[in-house]
Amino acid sequence: MEIHQQQQQEDPFLRFIDYSRSVLCPEDDEDLDHPIGNDGSDTRRVPSWSWIASRILKTCSAYSSGVTPAILLSDLSQAWNEQRRDGVSKKRPECVRKKKRRRSKLPNTVTIDSIYEKNFLSLNSVLECVVVEAFVLPGTNIYMLTLGDFWSSNTIDLYLHRRYYELVDPQSGILKKGREILLTGCYLRTAAEGSSYPRLLPTEYLVILLDEDEDDDAMIIGAQFCSDSFSSISLDAVNQGASYSLYGRIEFIGPLEIHGKFGSLQRKQITLVDDDGVKIKFLLWGEQVLLPNLFSVGSMLALDRPYIASSQESAIDESNELCLEYGSATQLFLVCVTLTQNWCQGTGLLSTLDLTPGPKVSQVSLPRDSQGSLDFSSYPFQPFVTDLHDKMTGISLYGVVTKIMKDRSTTQAIFSLRIQDTTGAIWAKLHFTKSWSLRRLSPGHTVYMSGLTCSLTKQKCLEASWFENDTGASFINLSCMPALLNSPCLQKLSNLSNLSTQTTSSQVVRVWLEMAHFHVSTSLSHTLCGHLVNRTPSGYMECGFCHYNCDSEVVRIFHLKISLADETGKIFAWSTGQTAVELLQISPDEFYELPEEEQVMYPSSLDNERFVVALVNCKMEGYGLINDNDSVSWEITRALKCE
Repeated sequence: MEIHQQQQQEDPFLRFIDYSRSVLCPEDDEDLDHPIGNDGSDTRRVPSWSWIASRILKTCSAYSSGVTPAILLSDLSQAWNEQRRDGVSKKRPECVRKKKRRRSKLPNTVTIDSIYEKNFLSLNSVLECVVVEAFVLPGTNIYMLTLGDFWSSNTIDLYLHRRYYELVDPQSGILKKGREILLTGCYLRTAAEGSSYPRLLPTEYLVILLDEDEDDDAMIIGAQFCSDSFSSISLDAVNQGASYSLYGRIEFIGPLEIHGKFGSLQRKQITLVDDDGVKIKFLLWGEQVLLPNLFSVGSMLALDRPYIASSQESAIDESNELCLEYGSATQLFLVCVTLTQNWCQGTGLLSTLDLTPGPKVSQVSLPRDSQGSLDFSSYPFQPFVTDLHDKMTGISLYGVVTKIMKDRSTTQAIFSLRIQDTTGAIWAKLHFTKSWSLRRLSPGHTVYMSGLTCSLTKQKCLEASWFENDTGASFINLSCMPALLNSPCLQKLSNLSNLSTQTTSSQVVRVWLEMAHFHVSTSLSHTLCGHLVNRTPSGYMECGFCHYNCDSEVVRIFHLKISLADETGKIFAWSTGQTAVELLQISPDEFYELPEEEQVMYPSSLDNERFVVALVNCKMEGYGLINDNDSVSWEITRALKCE
């Protein structure tokens, strides 16, 4: 058991899966049970191990040049949030239903449901929303808000603009669940641009609603906005670094006529009046003219850290020497007031967010089908060979291929594969719709399989079955994955001296070529599986792996044996296909067309060329061989030239 745990901890891919799960579902928020809500909705909060593994590998396939933790974690977070959204009933979130709406709907307001229906959002549209959730996109420092509204069953995610990050502080921030906000100037990231759901890109034009009937909001208003008045503003103090938090009623909203150097800009002015009857202009320029879409005459507006400018600086003809502008640090609040109360009342500190964790449940509930088989597709832990039993479906396995062969007792495309993990090995029958579709696969390759079903054979032996077109079925060859070499989070650089006959998983090593010991030839291979073809006595080409007649599906490939070296040692390894092309930096057809003398001399030009390579042990005890490399233990499955 200790050896098993050590091997698990040494595998970077498995470690990253565990890390990803801890990020998506921190321990203080885990619930390993998958309960069903009162309305029949799936309220699961823990992604299955196989879901995380499949999603990581899917992202790696999309980013063939390599991935980072930020890329993987942000994709996982987005996909998991969307999956959870699919699993719940289409009802307004509870925090939205509980809110008492005290304002009239603004003229340009659109609903979240209409965004989904039209997949479109104009720049001057207004969103009147309630924060359903505030969270950090895993692997990044990007804050997201999940928003709902009073008229929609859908929610939508917003990338929060950085000017509001201090307001989502987990201890004292006010942008949290249940907070009402207004938005305009939003650009829509449509579902076709990388997500199955639309998202809102960051906007600077966000206004937070405060309610004087709420104790916390009343304390914010009293503590922050009742100390300064319009008449207390001093331009000299501003020039010395002073800032103000101001509060007033909107008396007028309209265009601003300015002649001169600012003539080409759009302009609007808002006249504010404070409790003393003093008036001041709040000026908006360019895209800022979208902000008045969020206001109406008579509303109470609070401005934190507005930019203070002189009338001369703002190029307006005004007897009052000062005016306000929407600066880079300015934050705006609309206040819902009770008319029997004074504008400014109450003092105190902000309350903190209650982070008390909920109850934890340690049991795992798995569904059964009509035949009594357990479905493990939602199982939160990694399944191992030793865990497998009869009547299990939705199984995922991560391990090394030790043997693979075509089932020649049938004309169907069925192959038998033996996969081994740290606990044991099992035979799996692979059923393909027409023909082999997994490209080249050999003993020693590390693979991930999902959608397996376990059953007993007539001889009472446990066997796994995999059907290509089954829901949830996938097969990924990690050893040949292009992203592997450029993704440090999924692999760890090793040394040649660390390789041994007991090495099972793929190893990534930085090496140079020693062309004094090499052998290169060209052969014909089957394009579907990458294995060599043979000419039969009847004269047609037959694949040595698929055993298909493949006269029209052959391509010339390299077959390369070469010496690799690093600072700690040397090994002799073999390679074929595209990996051999990467090492030799010439195509087989180009090489084949060279004169014989140049073919002999060509490899010497590559001496000491440096590469990062992925190596697999293809001759461990018990491995079945399907190549002609009986004297060579190591296969190079991927190669990347060092710059």
